[in-house]
Amino acid sequence: MDNHMSMKDLPEFERPYEKLEHFGSEILSDAELLAIIFRTGSRNMRAVELAQKLLSLEKEEGLRGLYQYSLEELMNFDGIGKVKAIQIKAVLELSKRISRYEGRLKYRINSPSSIAAIYMEEMRYLKQEHFKIVLLDTKNQIIFDKDITKGSVNSSIVHPREVFKEAIKKSASGIIMLHNHPSGDPSPSKEDIEVTRRMVQAGDLIGIGILDHLIIGDGKYISLKEKGII
Repeated sequence: MDNHMSMKDLPEFERPYEKLEHFGSEILSDAELLAIIFRTGSRNMRAVELAQKLLSLEKEEGLRGLYQYSLEELMNFDGIGKVKAIQIKAVLELSKRISRYEGRLKYRINSPSSIAAIYMEEMRYLKQEHFKIVLLDTKNQIIFDKDITKGSVNSSIVHPREVFKEAIKKSASGIIMLHNHPSGDPSPSKEDIEVTRRMVQAGDLIGIGILDHLIIGDGKYISLKEKGII
């Protein structure tokens, strides 16, 4: 038997689900949004009340204050078990990723170092090679990025179709390719150079230029444009 207090006990106009459905998410408070994630409350509190209590622990920061808590610390709060703690951490991580991604959009790229500064920390510690494309508009501003492959970067795996499909879909003006070397040494291999030249040739035919190919190492990078390969 479920003894948790339910939001169905609230008047309909106070229920977060119904409010969001009829009026949109913008009018809901932080606690009401968090309550929708929780779905249920505790034995003594409805989901909204539980969310309000949790947010009141850090009155000056609200939702931002939750970032400082580990999974174990969240589980120690009365009414927050493992499932709700995991839900909170998942939502916070999603918000962080969205914020990080949106921070890149419209960022103007004016040198290899400017693109390396954005992606270095994300790619330097990866255990496998990841091949990523960054799409730019006519003002050299980032409009999209995407991982294309994971594994060894070679011409049999990195196909122009996958690279230019996204660029065409997003009406990109140019493409910057990036991949990491898990060894930490960004020196280009023969395969790296072969893949780069193949993509440049494909871009010339399609009309979307490959502007650079950066190889990310451990705290250092190599630009194949600066090396004269592009």
